[in-house]
Amino acid sequence: MPDIQLTFVSKPDCHLCETARDVVDGVVAELGDAASVTVEELSILEHPDLYEKYVEEIPVVLLNGKVHNIWRIDPVRLKAAILEVAE
Repeated sequence: MPDIQLTFVSKPDCHLCETARDVVDGVVAELGDAASVTVEELSILEHPDLYEKYVEEIPVVLLNGKVHNIWRIDPVRLKAAILEVAE
């Protein structure tokens, strides 16, 4: 089973980010042993390259370095994408 890297790009005091974080955490917990997922959260305020790229789109979820979704994260879609990569 491949290790899946999920990167969550956010910023402090962002209500959409808080909601998206809850979705990401819930999906990863629900998957349990079905997929090996490493989650990293990065703030655009601490990464100028991410700020320049995503300032108008946060939160952003990257799945193995590729944009999976922006703004609102659909848990069903995220879970399906992770399971597809895990196969």
